[in-house]
Amino acid sequence: MENENLEPLQYYTIIEQAIQYIEANVQNQPELEEIASAVGLSEYHFHRIFTRWAGISPKRFLQFLTKEHAKGLLNESENLLDTTHRIGLSSLGRLHDLFVNTEAVTPGEYKSHGMGLNIHYGIHPTPFGKCLIATTERGICHMSFVDKNEGQAIDDLVEHWSQANMIEDYKSTAHLVTRIFSDGKPDAPLQLHLRGTNFQIKVWEALLNIPSGAVTTYEQIALNIGNPRAVRAVGSAVGDNPIAYLIPCHRVIRKSGEFGNYMWGSARKKAILVKEFGVMSHT
Repeated sequence: MENENLEPLQYYTIIEQAIQYIEANVQNQPELEEIASAVGLSEYHFHRIFTRWAGISPKRFLQFLTKEHAKGLLNESENLLDTTHRIGLSSLGRLHDLFVNTEAVTPGEYKSHGMGLNIHYGIHPTPFGKCLIATTERGICHMSFVDKNEGQAIDDLVEHWSQANMIEDYKSTAHLVTRIFSDGKPDAPLQLHLRGTNFQIKVWEALLNIPSGAVTTYEQIALNIGNPRAVRAVGSAVGDNPIAYLIPCHRVIRKSGEFGNYMWGSARKKAILVKEFGVMSHT
């Protein structure tokens, strides 16, 4: 008998395997039974797990993956983003979007690579697999998804803040993960402590203006920061985003309607987006 009492990481593993199978066979538009079989579940059980996790059915998810649908989302998102710019992010009253405040390091702090800072970090389960989260006394400074090599994830953190004092501290970071991934609005804004160039900070702050339930393009971000010719540089800054999920680089897709790359895997990008759109469709 198939077990329905799965842990969050087990749920995500099934979802990710299903998305990877769909990606590999998208031209054939696989039937539900075929996808379920690929992840080792009955059609009934897979449909139940997927819908419970994503908020939409597998059939609707297949439609979500098409370029035509993605282009439609871009058109719909333009209106939403225009409203965001006109009336301000907090005025939209989105129940499931996270509110964050950002603080950038000073030029001197940027050059010092975190000298004198204590950074507390921990690895935790989330609805999208394990994540590494790290924080200074001024806010969250790093968040990345971890697949297999936890050591490499920690090395990447150390490389970005090479002169800081690293302290493994599961207890102090666990509550942050709970706040980030719990349903509903956090009781207070989350603080982000960003280390980047002026251009990178500008791009990351533009990403924060993309509401949940919307997507945009690299070209639109370049336009929004007043540098329409810097599309390639915008792409690089998006790729260098140090705080996964909270700074929503997953909401940037290609203007062709292709979802494009994601530092933590294209399947995870689609999983996060479908979860967000599933939530928005019920609000």
